Amino acid sequence: MDLDTRFPAISDLRARARRRVPHFVFEYLDSATGVEDQHHRNMDALRAVHFDPAVLQGPYEPDLSTTFLGRDYPLPFGCAPVGMSGIMWPRAEKIISAACRDAGLPYSMSTVATVTPEDLTATIGDQGWFQLYMPSDKGIRSEMMTRAKAAGFTHLILTVDVPVDSRRERQRRANLTIPPKITPAMIWAMLTHPEWTLGTLKEGIPSLKFVEEFARDTPEYNSIAHAGHIIRGQPGWSDIDEIRAEWDGPFLVKGVQEASDADRLTKAGVDAIWVSNHTGRQFDGGPACLDALPRIRDALPDASIIYDSGITGGLDILRALALGADFVMLGRAFHYAVGALAEKGPPHLIDMLKDDMTLAMGNIGAKSLSELKDRLVRETVPGL
Repeated sequence: MDLDTRFPAISDLRARARRRVPHFVFEYLDSATGVEDQHHRNMDALRAVHFDPAVLQGPYEPDLSTTFLGRDYPLPFGCAPVGMSGIMWPRAEKIISAACRDAGLPYSMSTVATVTPEDLTATIGDQGWFQLYMPSDKGIRSEMMTRAKAAGFTHLILTVDVPVDSRRERQRRANLTIPPKITPAMIWAMLTHPEWTLGTLKEGIPSLKFVEEFARDTPEYNSIAHAGHIIRGQPGWSDIDEIRAEWDGPFLVKGVQEASDADRLTKAGVDAIWVSNHTGRQFDGGPACLDALPRIRDALPDASIIYDSGITGGLDILRALALGADFVMLGRAFHYAVGALAEKGPPHLIDMLKDDMTLAMGNIGAKSLSELKDRLVRETVPGL
């Protein structure tokens, strides 16, 4: 199978993943919340950013490498954390983390993954980042961080843009719950997707293995409880100081959209600001995530900044970098890839994005990522 001609874009991987996984699985990954306006605003804002191509640059090979938080990366992107990764395809967390390790790119494991940190020690190499949904119990929080560090995860990501649940209506219509409740429609969906079903049965029904280890000791826990809901807390500013003091390594805060918050976090010792609106999965009434990026960059010219939300290809990565991001993370794209092509999917996605970025930079006339900002058509850039 010639992957580059059959699946030349993320949209092609999405379409094949939709056919290969049960409906309730696809709805879990693909959905946002409300009528999904914010999800579309994220994408529309990126597409509205244009570059002014330079000509007669002569032959050159664009340099896509970058240095972020003191580490060199061959490409300026990685895999964002996605909860319940293993529901998308059997062994998804292991497949994606191994692909990122082999490419020298960061892989982020969610607290609510279907594996424990120790399960990924063999596949993350030195590219593992651990994302924390902060528990209300500080003892649990400390043990989670200790185990992640011992398992080989080098960076800690605290997600702060999920203070409460969101309705995610498409997931409700698909009757998807965590843990899953078996219904006739779900059984039929599994029977009509035998490769996913057989692989899932072999690996075991996906569950929140890491948080379940802690939730089992609480009186609220039972077989139909959402373990993540049982132990989760709502982080406040005082928690930032405590986590910073406890975590020995790069500390990132994900879900920031206000420059004043970014400034306060930086002053509290946070190493990187992660600009994100959870790709529209939490709240449908906010602005496009991209609108926040140049404001935060202008307020904090020396800060380390990550961007996610709405990325649909290599050109979008370049747009985010031109507007002030130092690094870009993708979540859905890696999971469309694994759903579409299993083990072959994530390496193909990485190659596709690299090629897309290389060709786009050649057409823009940028020889390095640092030159992108100078080629922006400023009238198309929010906040400039």
